[in-house]
Amino acid sequence: MKPLLTLFALGALLAAPAVLSAKITRTVDKTFTVQPGGNLKALTQGGDITIRTADTPEVRIHVKQVISASSEKEADEILEKLSLTLEQTGNDVTAEAKYESHPMGFHFGNWPPVSVSFEVTVPKNFNLNLNTSGGDITAASVQGNVRARTSGGNLKFDRVDGEIDAHTSGGDVVLKEGTARAKLGTSGGDVEIDRAGGPTEVSTSGGDITINSVTQLISATTSGGNVKATLTEPLKQDAVLSTSGGDVHVRLVKGAGFELDASTSGGDVRAEGLTITIAKGGVGKSRLVGSVNGGGPRLKLRSSGGDISVKTD
Repeated sequence: MKPLLTLFALGALLAAPAVLSAKITRTVDKTFTVQPGGNLKALTQGGDITIRTADTPEVRIHVKQVISASSEKEADEILEKLSLTLEQTGNDVTAEAKYESHPMGFHFGNWPPVSVSFEVTVPKNFNLNLNTSGGDITAASVQGNVRARTSGGNLKFDRVDGEIDAHTSGGDVVLKEGTARAKLGTSGGDVEIDRAGGPTEVSTSGGDITINSVTQLISATTSGGNVKATLTEPLKQDAVLSTSGGDVHVRLVKGAGFELDASTSGGDVRAEGLTITIAKGGVGKSRLVGSVNGGGPRLKLRSSGGDISVKTD
């Protein structure tokens, strides 16, 4: 009899995750009348945040709740423990989803048992403060300032005409175009910028950095990949590009003046198209220091495990 009971118990245990994997979806919609120049604050646990823009004096919020429940009654019980706030104060709008604290003890599945995603449409001129603990953040072209944080997803922005400060602990960062100050970082992915028109700082602990066009690069640093940047204007301030595990490739406009300080522990420094007065090292060696076109701001290039190349158009 005991073996039979054990078999039943094992079957119930194996079936439990399948039951908990059942999903029920609920939605909530709300619209607020606003004026351009306001602020949106969106915060959620476990879901995505998607921002769209429109020529309309409204903030439209579509909430998607995906609940780990096997029945509508169970879904209702789970949502009773969810705090969902959709409110307006003056010209500011808040969309916030928080679930009660994690209970002690063993449980199947992820926590919390409901994932809340926001799809929000705002006026083009609007400021964004976005935060999710486990999803992606995507934003269309906006003319305001953007602050974005996620602990486990990707960040993607079309065009930001205000300042942008964005960081993820576990994904990639993509910026199609930024026209003001940009600070982008990730602890576990790649960073890619098509065009950056303001002072730009980029960092990653585990991926590549690719900047196809930047006017004012301050820093681009990675601990585990390659760094590639094209500077479309002469340096206006000191700049640092470094990696602990890859190559550094820099392309500058012809005739730009700067102080080159390039050094690598695991490769060579190559220079093409530069008029340089060498102070230390040399082309093809592990270090190259000197004045380019009479000097100027300092361009510091570092690699611990790869090559460094500097070219001009």
